[in-house]
Amino acid sequence: MKILIAGAGPAGSLLACYLARRGHHVAVHERRADPRLGDDEEGRSINLGLSARGVRALTDVGLMHEIWPSTVPMRGRAVHAPDGNVTFHPYGRREEEILHSVRRRDLVVSLIAHAEAQGVAFHFGHRVVDLDKDAPALTVEHDGRRTTVAADAVVGADGAFSAVRALMHRGLRADLHQEFLPWGYKELTIPKVPAHHEALHVWPGGDDGLIVTHPNLDGSMTATLFLPFERFAEIDDPEAFFAERFPDALPLMPDLVKEYADRPVGHLVSIRTTPWHDGGKVVLIGDAAHAVYPFYGQGMNSALEDCTVLDRCLGLGEPGAAFAEFERARRPHTDVLDELSRQNFVELRDRVRSPLHHARRRADLVLSGLFPDRWVPLYTMISHTTTPYADALARARRQDALLRWSALGAAGLAALVLARKVR
Repeated sequence: MKILIAGAGPAGSLLACYLARRGHHVAVHERRADPRLGDDEEGRSINLGLSARGVRALTDVGLMHEIWPSTVPMRGRAVHAPDGNVTFHPYGRREEEILHSVRRRDLVVSLIAHAEAQGVAFHFGHRVVDLDKDAPALTVEHDGRRTTVAADAVVGADGAFSAVRALMHRGLRADLHQEFLPWGYKELTIPKVPAHHEALHVWPGGDDGLIVTHPNLDGSMTATLFLPFERFAEIDDPEAFFAERFPDALPLMPDLVKEYADRPVGHLVSIRTTPWHDGGKVVLIGDAAHAVYPFYGQGMNSALEDCTVLDRCLGLGEPGAAFAEFERARRPHTDVLDELSRQNFVELRDRVRSPLHHARRRADLVLSGLFPDRWVPLYTMISHTTTPYADALARARRQDALLRWSALGAAGLAALVLARKVR
């Protein structure tokens, strides 16, 4: 088959590797410039945290061994209190239960090189302007000239504001739920961290803001400042703001004033949509089908996992049935991920400083240590396994119910013993 992919991000480039491995002729059209020519995304993209799903997908195409040298392990969260005290909370009990920080550009460059080595053609600076769903064919614009390219199938991997999705949905009874979080973000730089380099650093500020950082190979960290969107324009003295809200972060950011002025404010958007496909001619993957807020660190991982699932579906039969099975098998789980990502925003912003929250996390870790095959924390299932998202949430809810009933039973038994002693 001749297959056109719109979008050369992580999902589009990885899918190109899968499809080329199956012997298909693949061409990828990307509206941005070739990332190998320069880092034009500085200040506009959140660093990525590879977890088990992404690692599995990259391993499947034989690329993970090339990615490892570009990653930094994140073994847990380093949570900063207002008084400057830092507490470290490991992600899991096992050595392999960690995340891996990687720059988006480094990942994409490796994927493009791997795909090109398998014969995939990449066309940068090509913006999708039209889609013929029946042919199918894409019309792309490059240097002011438009060209129509025919194929056997078209894949929309062109992000949350997907042109392919909008064009595919024309004339269909399609649903699209697009929601912007009332918060935005700016990327800042911490040149050197005094301690806990192999960690995700978190400065929870409640309604006043949130900072999350990812480590880089050079010992620096990429810090992402999240604030209610209108607050960015209201802050005219970022140093004074940090001194009040995040006092121990301020000395770590010598270029704060310049970066705050120069870096753009990013949007945070969630997308749920249906359908994901139109017959055997067009299909959506990644953010084009299910963008989520970044607070569970699963947006990129779920997009990479899409490629694994779609590749498996394509092995079952012709494209029409494969695309339908892909949406049927995948969409319930990405809908659950959307809910989990929203909930984790509240956790990072508010709950990570709560003693009750830490007690619950510790109980999860203790129980998983005592009963490793029977008790698995939700975060472990989401980040350190490939358990489908909805299945993980269902199991976590059963475990929570069991924990509540056990607590009630213990309380009831204690009350009964006390009553007998009183008599």
